[in-house]
Amino acid sequence: MKVITLGAHVLDILVRPVDGIPEGQQTALVQDIRITAAGTAAGTALTLAKLGARVRTAGAVGTDSTGDFLVSLLNTAGIDTALIVRKSEQPTSASVLPIRPNGERPSLHLLGANPFYTLDDVDWDALAATDFLHLGGPELLGAPNAARILRHAKDNGATTSADLIAPGALGSLDAIAAALPHVDYFLPNDEQALGFTGATTLSAACEILHDAGAHTLAITQGAAGALLSTPEGTHTVPAFAVDVVDTTGCGDAFSAGFLRGLALGREPAAAAILGNAVAALVAQGLGSDHGEFTLATADAFAAQTPTVTTR
Repeated sequence: MKVITLGAHVLDILVRPVDGIPEGQQTALVQDIRITAAGTAAGTALTLAKLGARVRTAGAVGTDSTGDFLVSLLNTAGIDTALIVRKSEQPTSASVLPIRPNGERPSLHLLGANPFYTLDDVDWDALAATDFLHLGGPELLGAPNAARILRHAKDNGATTSADLIAPGALGSLDAIAAALPHVDYFLPNDEQALGFTGATTLSAACEILHDAGAHTLAITQGAAGALLSTPEGTHTVPAFAVDVVDTTGCGDAFSAGFLRGLALGREPAAAAILGNAVAALVAQGLGSDHGEFTLATADAFAAQTPTVTTR
């Protein structure tokens, strides 16, 4: 599987557990502080590499030391970073994530260089040569630019997918609509699906997204699993029951597992099982890069671990 993950690259600084910010200049002791590569392109790339894919990642980071460190983390994970461009006038995107004891993760986020990746930065020959293109954060690029990138890859035989990075409350259908007809698999979470469509139910959100041109939807729902939807119907693939430490990167891990399953010739429901499995493995530790799993161990986990049943 040759895949390019294109879009958001973020350096995450995670602190756990955090019940609240200390008053004034007081100090609170914590158990863990970790720094990891993350974002809808970089985070997905990390898990794809673990699952045996040949991964190149593309996007924009600054020329600062944060960007140097982010690129080095990706290189260490076996990811080809030659398609990343450096923007001297912009900082590298970063987040500070104080992880609550229940695994929730509020964010202090620096948008940084991500929205400044332009069509002039795209390696069109690389897109034409890949098997899969995963666009993480089309709303940051602008819908017309995202549409052109996806269309070019699709016209050259690639399977295309996209995920969102903005929270649903900040989204609108206009921000992504032009890109959706060129996306084979659209992979938002439930809050994003509702927020970007303005719908009040997931079934209504699916209808709106299908009408806008998206074919197959795989919408993550946390502990409720993944909702698969095509114009012909929907069904839920249950999640796995695990003790959650941190949900950072779980959506990106699902995307990676789902795409790896498709590349192996699995039907979408079976691909979603692999996606849920690797998301569960990532959720048991801190950060997007948690876990030393492989495709074989992820499949073994999926086969032996009971799922959370949903109705």
